[in-house]
Amino acid sequence: MTAKPIMLSKVDWDPRFSIASAKDVLTPALVIYPKIVQSNVDRTLEILNGDASRWRVHIKTAKLGYTLRLLVARNVRAFKCATTLELLTACQNGAQDVLVAYPVMGANAYRVATISEQFPDVRISVLVENDNQLRQWCGSKVGIFLDINPGMNRTGIDQGRTEDVLAALRSIRELGLEFRGLHYYDGQYGGLPWGERLTAAHAGYDRLLQLTAKITATGVTIPEVVTAGTPTFPCSLAYPGFLNQNFIHRVSPGTIIYNDATSLAQLPRDYGYAPGALVLARVVSHPAPPIVTCDAGHKAVSADAGNPTCLVAGNNGLTALSPSEEHLPLAVSEGTPVPAVGDLLYLLPRHVCPTVNNFDHALIVDGGQIIAVENVTARGHEAPMVAQAIARTTS
Repeated sequence: MTAKPIMLSKVDWDPRFSIASAKDVLTPALVIYPKIVQSNVDRTLEILNGDASRWRVHIKTAKLGYTLRLLVARNVRAFKCATTLELLTACQNGAQDVLVAYPVMGANAYRVATISEQFPDVRISVLVENDNQLRQWCGSKVGIFLDINPGMNRTGIDQGRTEDVLAALRSIRELGLEFRGLHYYDGQYGGLPWGERLTAAHAGYDRLLQLTAKITATGVTIPEVVTAGTPTFPCSLAYPGFLNQNFIHRVSPGTIIYNDATSLAQLPRDYGYAPGALVLARVVSHPAPPIVTCDAGHKAVSADAGNPTCLVAGNNGLTALSPSEEHLPLAVSEGTPVPAVGDLLYLLPRHVCPTVNNFDHALIVDGGQIIAVENVTARGHEAPMVAQAIARTTS
């Protein structure tokens, strides 16, 4: 199946977006609305029948220690992440169980082991797919998830290669490591219409359960199976095969904490999610009719998901064009009032995760007021730790 571009819908204006003192804010600025974030989290827990333990939140979206604490306050304790800085942020802000859902190697692996020693009460696991990765963890208390490739072809053991999976499990046992489960991310279906996405995802889950049956037939217990980021979150919940299994089944959407134009188009409307993060921008130029330009180029609103990079909240007559580093031109449709130079725009990113990563700080806005300025704690990566890497390789 070939994924198609997601059709983005308009973003209606929500009075909660408004910032009374916005004229005093340097733009572009990342704005987070905690009441909306809390509502998105609460709605997710409702969809999960109140069982917070079924959600292994990917914090590549949340990024802020502030937001992680909101999740922990609602009894969400299991997370996954992609970088050592995200792992450190999770450990520092109340996480009890963190899966590094990325095949870390070399100095990066040593850093994960170091963080694990620094936070002995946090259950830390990693993804592996081969012996080179496995042997790095000998002597550590870090647990092992096998990374299963469902056809996204990014990382992992192809789910059809049963013998390779069983060989990896034998290696885990022989090396004295703890097997904690299977990780299965089927994000390649995100661009499919709902019916096709559901069919494709469920066919993949059928194959996944065939694999789990072959594993358990060898006497190996599977503690946990993690599936689904945001695009296939509803598909996983609608799959009856995950019910009444001997393993814990968790889903791992992260975008739904803040949401973006893509996720709101992908997910059922009755899920009730709303934008919890926007980028505040200013109109800076009228270069040529019918175009206006604001200060939210791709160094502010990520362009990785294509054009338009964002939608303008409350103004469907403005369409984002191809951005430059600091400039974002917008086409003004016929009959739409032309924003004046200096006017403020509230932008919903097409892809919120890398957009959050573009900012050092976030404005926390509640009731129209800026109540705090928070660091984007897990932005980017940790500083290179050359000395520790050398110590590891020479010891």
